[in-house]
Amino acid sequence: MTKFIIRRLLGLIPTMFVLITISFFLIRLAPGGPFMLEKELPEQIRINIEKKYHMDEPLLMQYGRYLFDIARGDLGPSYRYQDHDVNYYIGQSLPNSILLGSISLTIAIIFGISAGMISALRQNTYLDYIPMGIAVVGISIPLFVVGPVMMYFLALKWKLLPTSGWITGRYGWVTIIMPAITLSLPYFAYIARLSRASILEILRSDYVRTARAKGLKESVVIFKHVLKGALLPVVSYLGPAASGIVTGSVVVEKIFRVPGLGKFFVQSAFNRDYTLIMGTVIVYAGILVIMNFLVDIAYSFLDPRVTYK
Repeated sequence: MTKFIIRRLLGLIPTMFVLITISFFLIRLAPGGPFMLEKELPEQIRINIEKKYHMDEPLLMQYGRYLFDIARGDLGPSYRYQDHDVNYYIGQSLPNSILLGSISLTIAIIFGISAGMISALRQNTYLDYIPMGIAVVGISIPLFVVGPVMMYFLALKWKLLPTSGWITGRYGWVTIIMPAITLSLPYFAYIARLSRASILEILRSDYVRTARAKGLKESVVIFKHVLKGALLPVVSYLGPAASGIVTGSVVVEKIFRVPGLGKFFVQSAFNRDYTLIMGTVIVYAGILVIMNFLVDIAYSFLDPRVTYK
C-alpha cells in the first residue's frame, strides 16, 4: 500500500507537467495578447513592456523560464493586476472557493446518500418519488437560474437571508447558506441517483439475502453490508465532483458576490492575462489530480477486492 501511494504521488508530477505544457502553448497560440487594449499602445511602449515581462524572447525560452519559476513556487506577475503577483491573488481567493466548495460538497454527500438510501429502501413510494423528483430538478435547472430564484424568495421576498456578501462582512456566516445550497444542488442530485441505483443493486445480491437469512438486524445489514459496497460508485464520482465544485463555482460566486478564485479565472481569460490564467489552471488541475489520487486510496478501504501491490 505504501509503495502504491508513493508511486501514485510520483505519477502526479508528469501529469501536472503535461497539463502545464499544453496549457502554456495553447494560451499563447490564442489570438490577442495581454497588452492589446482598446486604445493601441505606441510601438516603443509596447516593446518596453514586452521586454519587461520577457515576452520578446522566443516561446521556448519563455516556457523554460516559466517552468523554472513554477519549480520555485513563483507563478509570476499579473499583467493586468500589477499591485500584487499571481501568488497573492490566488492565495487570497482560493481559500474562499475551497471553503464554499467543501461546505457544498458536504451538503451534497450527506443529503445525497441519505436521499438515495431512503429512495432505495422505499422504492416506488412517495419517499422514493419526492427525492428523485428533486434530483431531476437539480440536474435539469442550471445554477444561474437556481441562484436568483433562491435569492428572490429567501432574501427579497421573505427576508430570511442577505442577498449577497461573504463571511467576512457584517452578516457573517449566514451569507454562505444560499451559495452553498445552490452550488450543492446538482451534486446532490447525481449522488442521490447514484446511491439509489447502487443500493438497489446491492440489496438484490446474494450476500445480502444470506445476511438477512442469518437473522441480522436490518440496520446492521444496511449500514455494514449494503452501504459499504454501494458507496463505491459515489466515491468514484467524488474525485471529479470535488474539483468540479470548486472550478464550477464561477457562476455562483458571481451571483452571490463571493470573493473566490472564479472571478480571477474569468477576468484573466478576458484580459489575456497569461500568468493569472496559468496560475488558476495549475490550481484547478492540481485539485483534480489530488482528488482522483485520494479516491484511488479510498477504494482500497471500501472494496476488499481491490488490492494495491
